Amino acid sequence: MYGAVMFLGNNSGSAVQPFVATERVVMYRERFAGMYFSWSYALAQVLIEIPYLFAQAVVFVIITYSMIGYYVTAYKVFWYFYAIFSTLLSFTFLGMLLVSLTPNIAIAGALTSTYYPLTNLFSGFLLPKPKIPSWWIWMYYLMPTSWTLNLLLTSQYGDNNDELMVYNETTTVATLLEQYFGFGDHHIVVSAAVLFCYPLTFSSLFAFFINRLNFERR
Repeated sequence: MYGAVMFLGNNSGSAVQPFVATERVVMYRERFAGMYFSWSYALAQVLIEIPYLFAQAVVFVIITYSMIGYYVTAYKVFWYFYAIFSTLLSFTFLGMLLVSLTPNIAIAGALTSTYYPLTNLFSGFLLPKPKIPSWWIWMYYLMPTSWTLNLLLTSQYGDNNDELMVYNETTTVATLLEQYFGFGDHHIVVSAAVLFCYPLTFSSLFAFFINRLNFERR
């Protein structure tokens, strides 16, 4: 789950940037010619990504769900798909946002390379939530990957009471998630709501800044 979230997110966020940077130049030209407003371009750019990413998430879930060996129930499949789809949307719209904030693809790529290690470090996997220092815990709540992993791990294994040995002590999978990672069933709805807000926020900021900022050179 951790590897899938990081790979899909980073790949989607980086792959979209060259296309947005190229199309922005066309948008400047057409806006100057009075063909359409920047808001029309931004709305079209956001909406066109949704069916593509939806299809990508469906294919990914179909291939990986049974291959990894998750428990097949409608409840678990839905949350798995929702988390993957939200991750693709969040990182894609974030990549578009960074392009809208910068004059060229090189600077946008540099900002992206700075952001990705933070999503990795504060995802709650390499450094679990209870182990993060109190003065850095705000970064954990700020990163979309922490909410994605929370939703994924809890929905798939939060009700698993199989016993296992951890540090020479017997515990259950659900208890391990709760005590070691800080994930629990009561976080599912909250995580789903927060993951819905990330794409909405990033796409809205992209539309705002692509309309307000102009890096065109004559």
